[in-house]
Amino acid sequence: MVVSIELTDKIDYTKKPLTLAEQVARLKQRGLVFDDESEATAYLFNISYYRLRAYTYPFQENGEDSEHTFTRKDIHFKDIIDLYCFDRRLRSLIFNTIEKIEVAVRTKIVQVYAESTGDSHWFNDESLYRFGYDDLMDRIDADVNRSNEDFIKHYNSKYDNPSMPPSWMALEVVSFATLSRLFQSLRLDSRKEYITEQFGLKKVAILENWLHSISNLRNCCAHHSRVWNRRFMVSVILPYNTLYPFMDRTTIGQIRTNKLFAVLSCIAYILDIISPGSDFKKNIKELLKSDCRLLDLKDMGFPKYWQSLPIWREK
Repeated sequence: MVVSIELTDKIDYTKKPLTLAEQVARLKQRGLVFDDESEATAYLFNISYYRLRAYTYPFQENGEDSEHTFTRKDIHFKDIIDLYCFDRRLRSLIFNTIEKIEVAVRTKIVQVYAESTGDSHWFNDESLYRFGYDDLMDRIDADVNRSNEDFIKHYNSKYDNPSMPPSWMALEVVSFATLSRLFQSLRLDSRKEYITEQFGLKKVAILENWLHSISNLRNCCAHHSRVWNRRFMVSVILPYNTLYPFMDRTTIGQIRTNKLFAVLSCIAYILDIISPGSDFKKNIKELLKSDCRLLDLKDMGFPKYWQSLPIWREK
């Protein structure tokens, strides 16, 4: 008999909550400059010390035994708030833009597969998938059951079989993450290749990666998570052989594919196709003119020459 002994370094959490005044005092002790402490206290009561920590962290010493001292002596609390507000505006712009892509992806997948199969419930057909069928059905079922849409309630009140609504209803209410998983799980065939071409790409694997990356970014925005200097879990695949101008091979080799610029470029490329009149590029450029002192485009993966790239030229 083998006895498994689990070794752990874990300890009890003993940190006590701080009053707002204590939070200000701690930040001052670590080197942050306050011009108006009462105003800072109001901000902390609305935003929270812990949320702002994501914006002070890059400017502090953060070793295991460090005191989290600020590495610069000229950083003011207002600078941190400016950076936080910039990130909030950036998230809002990205989130609203991704909606267009999400709707286009839903529409194309549903239309192409419903039309080709002649089956309103084609997504239930296990033969269409190469992997992950059971997990995907569980995800779709959970998303549909969470929905409060009237058309879902109407279907459930009127029809017994199939238990799930037709594709144009069911896939309308699933999350973008579930939709991305569905597309990735589908077998490679001419339908999947056709959908890929509708987004200006030649390889299905590229669109699968882009949808996964954009979905991941969308979730960060939806949950009010920092995006400004984030290293994303999903790295973007940047192709040089796209159907329309994107980036050349040399440029792609210099881009940090786990930073924001890479996925923003994918969004810009898709929008040029599905929404040619979009102001996305213009709005991004305007936002980046922010007078936020701590903002450095390198933190988001932007190369110096980014505005001259074909994908970032306004049409």
